[in-house]
Amino acid sequence: MIIQNEFSLSGSDGKLIFGDITFDDKNPNTPIVLFVHGFKGFKDWGAHNLVARYFAANGYRYIKFNLSHSGVTTDQPKDVTDLETFGSNTFSKELFDVNTVLDYIEKAYGKETEVNMIGHSRGGGLAIIEAANDLRIQKLITWSAISSFDSLWKKEQEADWKKIGKIYVVNARTKEQMPLNVTLLEDFEEHAETLNILDAAKRVNIPWLIVQGDDDVNVPFENGQKLADANPNSRLVKIEGANHVYGASHPYEHETLPPLLFKVCEKVLTFLGE
Repeated sequence: MIIQNEFSLSGSDGKLIFGDITFDDKNPNTPIVLFVHGFKGFKDWGAHNLVARYFAANGYRYIKFNLSHSGVTTDQPKDVTDLETFGSNTFSKELFDVNTVLDYIEKAYGKETEVNMIGHSRGGGLAIIEAANDLRIQKLITWSAISSFDSLWKKEQEADWKKIGKIYVVNARTKEQMPLNVTLLEDFEEHAETLNILDAAKRVNIPWLIVQGDDDVNVPFENGQKLADANPNSRLVKIEGANHVYGASHPYEHETLPPLLFKVCEKVLTFLGE
């Protein structure tokens, strides 16, 4: 039987990290797939729970979590509603959270447990940096990953951002204006070396599968090629006709994975089994 257990941890600034572990109770000692969500994403977005069940049914323990400053609360787990917390996020806080979850996995399952990491979009950037620096990760998979954190805003916004103290991004689904405090930009500038995704990509020395759709308007296919060029040992897979989320949407009411996302999962499963 496929089971999903929940957990919570103290993340950056004492904000809580809420996560869940999906697994088949007939196979208690399976390798782990750890998923890191992207910008404006969260663990229960779209088809993420169907993806978790897919990997659990195929012999993996699938762990996903909300970054502590995702703006998603336990009261409203399927939307970004805590805009104050969302606005005070930084990339360093997100990396702190990823490390916190890896520490939890190590403590709960032991140092010998195989840990593979999937990162989507901005979470892909975090996963690349983590994989370049953390020996606990055995294999890296990125879905539509960014190659630079500053691709998330326009350069010409930075002057006003520093002057006013925040900028806003639109939630495409709800049309809500979501704040980003200037601390995000300041953190990026202060830790430019640590937060250089392409530099980290060059240092990834574990098996790495780069998955990228060729109809992605958020992160164009050329971006996946840029990551692959930075690391000749990586493998780039083009998903033809796929958008940024491989045909998923939120809310996702279907009981089966979107065909293109199913294809992505199949390719990841093959890669993990090699």
